[in-house]
This record gives sequence, structure tokens and C-alpha cells, in this order.
Amino acid sequence: IGNRRELRAALGLRRMAELNQVHGDAMIFEPDAVEPDAVPRCDADGMATAQAGLGLVIKTADCQPILLAHKSGRFVAGIHAGWRGNRCDFPGSGVRRFCEHYGVEPRELLAVRGPSLGPARAEFINFESEWSDEFRPWFDAQSRTMDLWGLTRWQLEQAGLLPRNIYGIDLCTASCNRQFFSYRGVKASGRQASIIWRLD
Repeated sequence: IGNRRELRAALGLRRMAELNQVHGDAMIFEPDAVEPDAVPRCDADGMATAQAGLGLVIKTADCQPILLAHKSGRFVAGIHAGWRGNRCDFPGSGVRRFCEHYGVEPRELLAVRGPSLGPARAEFINFESEWSDEFRPWFDAQSRTMDLWGLTRWQLEQAGLLPRNIYGIDLCTASCNRQFFSYRGVKASGRQASIIWRLD
């Protein structure tokens, strides 16, 4: 509660929205603000808004936070994509629903993928049962690791984003565990908050 209050004050945000993230592909539009001492009640992994001053909070500890903004600055979105989100192409479907809802084109969007589990640390020893052959291009059979960063970029490009408008903060949460919380490093870890909002 204290961290949320301090974060909101430090950023000068009047309101912040949060989700009960469930590793799915549900997208919420125009979410309600959540008070710092309240528990998020909405089960979803993505949200978008045209409201000024409403911070969209995506919490991660190895999963990928993906922040989207229309070039006009009028519409923004936050997406939580764990490996299950990649498997169901939530980066792509989230972009498509965002564009459909606000009547914008994917080529008009900017995307930033924040710190998350890097290619060298994203081990999947049960690839055959957890993924499918369509994801094999991002799987290194020798190390049994997945390039989730590359997969997310590909899914965003397939959704219509221009490659030059996709940015990645290539810091691995598991490798940089003094800087970031990592679920793979410590199961009972905290969470990073990635926040995007529309200015007044």
C-alpha cells in the first residue's frame, strides 16, 4: 500500500488502474481506478484508456510488460504477457482489439517491451507439451530455452506494427536480480510496475 501511494505521488498521478493478472488474453477498455489500499477485482491481462491522468499499471517478475501508445498520444494500453500470453498471441490480439476499439491503425502505434526473462534464461524443458511446432523457430533445442523477446517482436509485427516503432529494454530480470524481482530466481518475489498514462 505504501509503495503504491509513494509511486503515485512520485509520478504525479491522480489515479492508477490495476488488474488481477491471470495469464490470459482478456483486454479491458476504460478501466476504473483502483485505490492503493484496494485489491484489483478485474481478471484480465491488458487494459487501455483514452482518459488523461489514469496510469495503467502492469506488474511483472519475469513476464513481459508491453506498453502501447498511439502516435497522437490520445490512446494508451498496457499488456502483461507471460509465456502463456505469447502462446495464445496476446501481444497480437491485444493490438488488434486496441486498434478496433479506438479506430486506429497498427502502423500508428509505438510499443515498448520492458525488462523480463531473457533468451538465455527462459528455459522450457517440456517444450513439446507446453508449446507447439509453430513456436519452434524461437526455441533453442540445445539449451532448451525460448527467445520470448524475439517472439513478442514477431507477434507485434504480425499485428501490423512497424519494426522501427517497436522498442525493447533488453534487461533480463533473472540475470539482473539485484535490480529486478524475478519469480524464477525467488518464487516469493515482489513485482516490478510498468506504467503508462496519457498526459492532460
